Amino acid sequence: MTRARNQQVSLDDTPYYHCISRCVRRAYLCGDDPVTGENFDHRKVWLVERMKQLASIFAVDICAYAVMSNHYHLVLCVNVQEADDWTQDEVIRRWTRLFSRNAAALETATRNRSSKAARDYRRKLIEQWRERLKDISWFMRCVNENVARRANREDDCSGRFWEGRFKSQALLDEKALVTCMAYVDLNPIRAGISELPEDSDFTSIQERLVHHARRVKKPTSDQKLLSKHYHRYFESSRNFRASGARLMGFDTGQPAQESSCLPLRQKDYFDLVSWSVSRLPGKHRLVDVETRKAASETLQRLEIGPSAWLDAIISFHKYFYQAAGSPSSLKNFQEKRARSNIVKFRNKWVRGVKPATRLYGT
Repeated sequence: MTRARNQQVSLDDTPYYHCISRCVRRAYLCGDDPVTGENFDHRKVWLVERMKQLASIFAVDICAYAVMSNHYHLVLCVNVQEADDWTQDEVIRRWTRLFSRNAAALETATRNRSSKAARDYRRKLIEQWRERLKDISWFMRCVNENVARRANREDDCSGRFWEGRFKSQALLDEKALVTCMAYVDLNPIRAGISELPEDSDFTSIQERLVHHARRVKKPTSDQKLLSKHYHRYFESSRNFRASGARLMGFDTGQPAQESSCLPLRQKDYFDLVSWSVSRLPGKHRLVDVETRKAASETLQRLEIGPSAWLDAIISFHKYFYQAAGSPSSLKNFQEKRARSNIVKFRNKWVRGVKPATRLYGT
C-alpha cells in the first residue's frame, strides 16, 4: 500500500531527499528502444533542462542526478529558510514563471485591495505558493508532467508516461547523503553503460567534472574533449542556458561561504568516486596513491569502512526504504514520527536498521 507523502517527507528531520521516477512498464522511453532501434536520448536532455529550470525557481537545490533509459534519480535539498525569506513580490515572480495564468486571480485580488476579504485572499494565495515552492512533491510534479506531455506529443499518443508516484527517501545524515550521491552518480557505470565518470552522460558527476575542467588554467586534452562533448548535449540548448541553475556546491572552507553547501570538499568527493569506480565488480581501473589516500581519509572521517562503502554504493536501493542513515538516525526518525502520530507504534521495526548497523556502525 502506498504511503502518504507526509509520512516520507519531514523537513524538520532532514532537508535531503533521494527521489526516483520510472517510465511506465519500465519501457525504454528515454534511451535506445530495443524493439524499434529508435534513440530517445533527447528526452534525457529534456529532463535535465527541466530540473535545472525548476531549481532556479523553487527553493530546492540539486545535489546529484542521473538520467537512465527507463528511470531517473535525483538527490534534492530543500532550502526552507530561503523560501521563508522571500518577499511576497519574489514569491509571485517565481510562481508565475511556472504558472502564468495564476497571475490573473492575483491581479483581481490586487485591484480589490480595498476589500479585507480580497486582501486576505491575496495573502493566503501567496503563502500557498510559498509552501509549494519548497515542496518536493510539487517540484517532481512539475518535472514529470512537463516531460510526459512533451513525450506524448512527440509519440502522438495519450496516457501514462511515468509508472506512478515518484519514490522518495529521506537522507537523515551526512553518511546517507554522501553514499546516496555516489550511488546515483555511479548508476551508468554499474549498469555497464559507461566506464568512467567522465563518460557518464546525463549525470551530475559529469557536469561537475566539466565545470571543474573549465576552471583549470591549463586543461588537459581529455578535459577539453569532455567540455566539447558536454556542450553538444546541453549548452547549445537555449532552455539549458536560460535556467542559470548550478548544482549545489561543496564546502570550500571559506568563512564567508553560504551555509547551504554539501558537507565535504569537491576534491574529496571526486577522489572518492574515482577510487570507488576502480573497486566496482568487473572494473580494473588503476588509481594513483594520492587518490587512494584521499578516499581512505574521507571514509575515515565519515566513519564508513571501505568494504561497507562499496557494498552501500552497489546495493543502496536494497537496504533502505523510506529513510536512510545510521541506526541512531533511523530510530530517531521513527520516534519523531510516532510522537507526531504519523505512525502508531514508536518501537515498530524500521526497515534499514540492520544493514545500517553493518554499513555505518552503531
